[in-house]
Amino acid sequence: MSKVQAPRGMRDILPPQTRQWQRVIARAREWAHRCGFREIRTPILEHTEVFARAVGKGTDIVDKEMYTFEDRGGRSLSLRPEGTAGVARAFIDHGMHTWPQPVKLYYVADMFRYDRPQAGRYRQHTQFGAEIFGSAQAAADVEVLTLAIRVIQSLGLRDVVVRLNSVGCPKCRPAYLQRFRAYFTQHESALDEDSRRRLHTNPLRILDSKVPSTRALSADAPKTIDALCDECRAHFEDLQRHFAALAIPTAIDPFIVRGLDYYTRTAAEILSGALGAQNAMFGGGRYDGLVSLLGGPPTPGVGFGMGIDRLLVALDENGSLPADDLRVDAYVAAAASRANDALALVDALRAEGVAAEVDLMGRTLSAQLKAAGRAGAAVAVLLEDDATTPLVVRDLLSGEQTAVPAATVVAHVAAALAVRGRRGAAET
Repeated sequence: MSKVQAPRGMRDILPPQTRQWQRVIARAREWAHRCGFREIRTPILEHTEVFARAVGKGTDIVDKEMYTFEDRGGRSLSLRPEGTAGVARAFIDHGMHTWPQPVKLYYVADMFRYDRPQAGRYRQHTQFGAEIFGSAQAAADVEVLTLAIRVIQSLGLRDVVVRLNSVGCPKCRPAYLQRFRAYFTQHESALDEDSRRRLHTNPLRILDSKVPSTRALSADAPKTIDALCDECRAHFEDLQRHFAALAIPTAIDPFIVRGLDYYTRTAAEILSGALGAQNAMFGGGRYDGLVSLLGGPPTPGVGFGMGIDRLLVALDENGSLPADDLRVDAYVAAAASRANDALALVDALRAEGVAAEVDLMGRTLSAQLKAAGRAGAAVAVLLEDDATTPLVVRDLLSGEQTAVPAATVVAHVAAALAVRGRRGAAET
C-alpha cells in the first residue's frame, strides 16, 4: 500500500517550527492591540461571488487559483484566497458602518490558492492582515501599513523600505486608462500571452508581468502618478509626508498597481533586504469602492496582507528567527507504585504556573532522571516507593538535593524556580 502524503503545496508544520509561528503571530497580535485593531474571524468558505466581485474576474486569483466547488445545495463556494473580501463582506453583513468610525480590524487566517509552490509560498498559507474602514485620510493608510512595518521591525528586519504608487480615483483614472490602453494596443504584438489577455480585461495588470520584453515596454508606458487629479495628488503628498514624519523610508514605484476599479489612490509594497531579489514582504492599498461593490454603503477602506510563511523565510535568512524557548521547568520522577501521586503532583505544579512533565513510558527512576536532563528541566522531584518519606527535590544543574514534605513541595519548587527565573516558562 502506498504511503499517504500531504497534498502538493500543503505541508505539516512541526515542532519546533510551530513555536516560532506562535512567537511571530503573538508579536503581530501584540502590535495590533497596541495600535487599536480588534480581531475578526471570518469563515474559511465564502460564496464564490464574494471573491469574483472583490478580487475581480480577469485576475489570476479568480480565473486560475481559487479552490471552488458546489455544495450539496448547488451553491458555488470557494476557499478564501485572500482576507480583505471576507472582512468587507462581514463589515456589510453586521452593519459595521453604524459603529464608531473608523473601524479597525485585523485577522490571522489561512488562505488557499492553487498556485505553483515555491519557497515561502504554499497552496495553503497563513496571512496576518489588517483593514481600516471609514477614513479616507492618508493618515489611515499610514496607520495600517505602519502596524505591519513595526511588527517586522520588532522581529529584527530593520532594512525596510515602503514603495508607493497612486492609482488615482474614478475622477482621474478613466482618462489615464484610455492613454494606457492605447499605448499597449500599439505594441500588442510584442506582449506576452497573459498581457495580451489582460489588455482587454484588466490592463493595469500588465505592469505585473515578469516577462522581460513586456517589462521593457512597460518602462515607457504612461504613469498613473503623472495623471492624478488635484485631490489624489494631495492625498499622495500627504502619504509621503506622514511616512517621513515616522522616519520610514519611501520610494515611488509606478509598477505597483491595483488593477480593479474599486481600488483608489494608495498602492504599496514593503520590501526587506533580507529576501534579496525576492524582497517583497507584503503589500497593501486603498479600496474605497469595495464595500459599495459588495452591496454596502459607500465606505472608504485601506489595508494590507502579509504571509507568515514568507516572513519566517525572511527572518531565517536574516538570522532573526524567534528562539524555541518552550522548556520543562520541573520533572516528576516516580517509582511505579507512586504513579497516581506523580500525576497529582505534576497537575498541582502546572496549576501554579510551572511547566512540569511526568514519565509516561514506565521507565525506571534512573531512566526518568536522564529524561529530565534531556528535557532541560531545572529541578526533579523524586517519589520513591515509600510514601511515608519526604519527597526529594534535586537541582539538576548543581546536583544538590533537599528533602521536602509532600504538603509543601509545590510551593518549594515554585519558589526555587522563581529565584532562577524559570517559573512560568510554559507561558508565551
